[in-house]
Amino acid sequence: MDYYILAFKKYLDFSGRSRRAEYWYFVLFNLIFLFVTMFLDSKMGLKFSGQSFGVIYVIYAVACILPSIAVAVRRLHDVGKSGWMLLLSLIPIVGGIWLLILYVRDSEPVDNKYGPNPKATVPPIVPVTPTQA
Repeated sequence: MDYYILAFKKYLDFSGRSRRAEYWYFVLFNLIFLFVTMFLDSKMGLKFSGQSFGVIYVIYAVACILPSIAVAVRRLHDVGKSGWMLLLSLIPIVGGIWLLILYVRDSEPVDNKYGPNPKATVPPIVPVTPTQA
């Protein structure tokens, strides 16, 4: 959930890098909340005629546009690609598949022109032994 909130805090930050975990947790929670808004629209009678979504869904979806684009651009930066590669999504089928491949790839292990490796900036987890506790 922290990565989801982080994406909203950095909703206008199109620079830097985002790890796979940050991107995919944002996507996961975003999908969950979209289904919840569809359910709420249905139960509250706010669905548009002939649609499975309504007012709450549309408000939430519009609020998520900038954070979604920003986290996707930062994810592309993490694999060494320009944020403009996001425009590949406009190419039917092939563009979406290529972006999925880029989103799934591991981070570049070294610093790149978009910033330092986010994995290197995460402090290592040191196990606590019983004598240290």
